[in-house]
Amino acid sequence: MRIGLEDLRSFTADVFATLGLAAEDAGIVADCLVGADLRGVYSHGVIRIPIYAERLRRGLFNATPNIEVTRLSASAARVDGDNGMGAVVGTRAIDEAMALAQSAGIGVVSAVHSNHYGIASYYTQRAVERGYIAISCSNAPPTTAPFGGGAPFIGTNPFAIAAPAGAHPALVLDMSSSVVARGKIIAAAQANEPIPEGWALDKHGRPTTDAAAALEGAVLTFGGPKGSGIAVFVEILAAVLAGANITHQLPDFYRNLTDVPNLGQFFLAIDVARFMPAESFRAKMDELVESLKACPPAAGHDEVLMPGEIEARLEAERVRDGIPLSAEILASLREAGAQAGVPFPEEALQPVG
Repeated sequence: MRIGLEDLRSFTADVFATLGLAAEDAGIVADCLVGADLRGVYSHGVIRIPIYAERLRRGLFNATPNIEVTRLSASAARVDGDNGMGAVVGTRAIDEAMALAQSAGIGVVSAVHSNHYGIASYYTQRAVERGYIAISCSNAPPTTAPFGGGAPFIGTNPFAIAAPAGAHPALVLDMSSSVVARGKIIAAAQANEPIPEGWALDKHGRPTTDAAAALEGAVLTFGGPKGSGIAVFVEILAAVLAGANITHQLPDFYRNLTDVPNLGQFFLAIDVARFMPAESFRAKMDELVESLKACPPAAGHDEVLMPGEIEARLEAERVRDGIPLSAEILASLREAGAQAGVPFPEEALQPVG
C-alpha cells in the first residue's frame, strides 16, 4: 500500500505528541523519520516508531528535554541534549552550527547526552537548504566488528556530508561505516529474508546470510580497514570529543530497555559565501556535476550518478505519488498507533501501482 507524505507525517507527529513531546519536537521527529522513507532509507524511517515509542514510555528518552547550548568560541559550541530524542537534539545542534557559521564562517558543534538521531543526512540537508556545506556524524552501540575482529566492538557510526548546487540537486553523501546499515539487517530479519554474503558474521565470528544470526553477531565494515578506520574517527569526533559514552559503554538500542545510552554527535557547517559569492559557488558546483556526468558510462550502467542523486529522484517521486509501506511496516504502525491512542489513517491508503 501507499500513503501520502502529509498523512504519514501527521500520523507520526500525533503519535509522538501523544507520548509527551511538544508539537514542534514531534514534528521534527516525524520529519526525520518520514524523510528517511522518502529517500528510500526504510531502515531509519517510520519502522522506528515502535521502538522510539517504547523507549519514551519507559522514560529512556526525555520527552521534554532542557537542551543547553554552550558557546566555546566564535565558531564552536557544545550542546547538552538532556537525553532528548536524537532528532530534536541534532536539529538544535545543526541550527547552532549554522548560526556560528553565519557569524564566523564556520560552525562546529558537539552534542552529548543524545540518542539515535535517524539518518545523518537529515541534518546536512537542513543546512544545504540554507546554503551551507555541512557534515554530520554519530556514534552508535557496538554492532560492527573492527577490522580483523570477530565480534561487535564498534558502532555502524554514520557519516554524512552535503553541498548545495545550482540547477542540479545538492550533493548528499550519507553512509554508515559498515558495509550496510544494521537497520537493513533488522528489516530483513523482520521480513524473514536472507541477507547478502559479506554483510555480517554470526556470534561465532563466521560469515552468515541469516539475518537473525547476523543480529546475534556483527556487521562488517565496508572496504575492510577503510570502513573500520572511518568508524574509529567518527567515534572520536562524535563521542570522544563530546565526552559521550564510547563503544562498549553503549547499550543495545533494541534489547536493553533499561539504560540510557548517552550518544555523541558532531556537526559542522561552512558558509560558502565567505569563500566566494554563493551564486559563483553554485555555478561551479553545476560545472563539476556536469563534467562528471559527461563521463561515458561503464558496461552495465546507464549513467554516472552523483552522491544522493538516486535518493533525490526517489524523494521527488514519493512526494508526488506517496510512500509505499510494506505489510509488516503497516502492521507495526497500526499497533503503535493503537497503543498511543492515535488511529492510523486507513482512508489515506492507496494501492501501489
